[in-house]
Amino acid sequence: SRQLISFYTVVQNPNVTYLGMSDLGVLPPLWVRCDGSDPQHTCWIGAEPLTAANRLTGLNIYMVSCDGPTADKTRFANLEELKKEHKIRHHSSVVTAKGFARYELIAAAAMEDTIAESGSSISVDITWNGVEKILETPPLISAATLNIALESGDPRSPVFHLYRELQLLLALAEGLKMGVTEWPEPSESESALKLVQEFLTDLKKKLDGDCTFGNKNETETIKCDTAAVDSCIKSIFGERGDLDFTEQLWCKMKSKCVSSYQELIDCFTLVIKSLQHGEIQPWIHQGSSSFLSQLIQQSYLGKVEDVPLSGITPIQMLLEIGLEKLKKDYVSFFIGEPNTCSLLFQDYFISTSVDLQEQVHRVQKLHHMLEIMVSCTGLLQFRHENLFPLTQICMKYYKENPLDEKHVFQLPIRPALVKKFYQNDNPEVWKVEISSGHGQKEVKTTWQVSTSAPVEHGTSNNSGFLSDSTVNGSSEERLYFITMTQCSQVHFT
Repeated sequence: SRQLISFYTVVQNPNVTYLGMSDLGVLPPLWVRCDGSDPQHTCWIGAEPLTAANRLTGLNIYMVSCDGPTADKTRFANLEELKKEHKIRHHSSVVTAKGFARYELIAAAAMEDTIAESGSSISVDITWNGVEKILETPPLISAATLNIALESGDPRSPVFHLYRELQLLLALAEGLKMGVTEWPEPSESESALKLVQEFLTDLKKKLDGDCTFGNKNETETIKCDTAAVDSCIKSIFGERGDLDFTEQLWCKMKSKCVSSYQELIDCFTLVIKSLQHGEIQPWIHQGSSSFLSQLIQQSYLGKVEDVPLSGITPIQMLLEIGLEKLKKDYVSFFIGEPNTCSLLFQDYFISTSVDLQEQVHRVQKLHHMLEIMVSCTGLLQFRHENLFPLTQICMKYYKENPLDEKHVFQLPIRPALVKKFYQNDNPEVWKVEISSGHGQKEVKTTWQVSTSAPVEHGTSNNSGFLSDSTVNGSSEERLYFITMTQCSQVHFT
């Protein structure tokens, strides 16, 4: 590897004229992977050109070594020794030490059994100047960035009931696109048809004046889905109390009840006949644009058109009322957060001017954003002033990009906001960067510890990771990989 880097250096050197390569130009950087079998456990050697005015002036040569994992802190470097070695190597009298630490917050913030194993992660990156000792806790004057990547669908999420409804929407949308809909097995003994019949009977009694019917009982029934939600956030993420007729109908017919295409037809047949006969006069939200809402508006005038419930029509009708219901659910949350809805109502996430497939896709984006807000509210106790910029960041991204639950959203924050979650915890990554010089002549020495291997190769003790972890088994004895990056310069002019 050293020989290959040497060849690369000689070929680049404009002073070596006998090779006849003066017109070669600036080559791309060269990094050579090493097996770590040498005493220093070298895993990479790299060379990167230094240029000025498009002219090659020299090279930066890097040596990267990696050892571990280990819990033995006597193997950790001493900061003053690192500085001294850097000064000797680079003949410098003044050095600066910049720190970096990453803490995983989702595990620290979550109570036992509240977070399922998934690809979700909430961490904070902190940088600061004037490092005084290895593994020091970052000072509160540091700069910090929150990193959030969340996968939807955790059964223990307070908005899991919305996630289940969204899954039915996706199945209906896929059915419209592919021409085949797979109906789930009902999880309730009562059929959707029976529930719809009872629902319509109650409406008829209300119209006849036989009983008082309102949203209160219905809302209490629906809220059973969120009965297990923690009391401190139940009021924020519970069901709305202003469900109109089509939304309540959706709740009767959603996935836990509707189990076949024929049952769907039977349910809509009951509703349309009740409208045509004037047996019910349901109310709907102003601005509702679904096909069923149009039929309800016709019933106010005493004339409802005949609807052939065949083909994709029943599926599209169910998709439309579910889509409107979920849009209002998500909008209700964002309105509830002061100033967070400014971007929402730029007619993107709730637009009806695009086809149903795209509307469903945008509702998926709304749900993912809601999951992020839920996590930051429930786990990190974020307040409105913190959620506002995060919501703007998420909305801006999703107005320009497709749904991506692996995307890491980043939010600059004050370390004090999350300090209580990391101040007594060990970092996932801790790094000090010692540097001297300026501009082209700046050189750095980097020392880092991390809980995960920084490279896929070159660690001398991979086999000891599980055994050490089992023996120690304590956060105080966390295992770290130790990585050192040293830099030297070759100047051609």
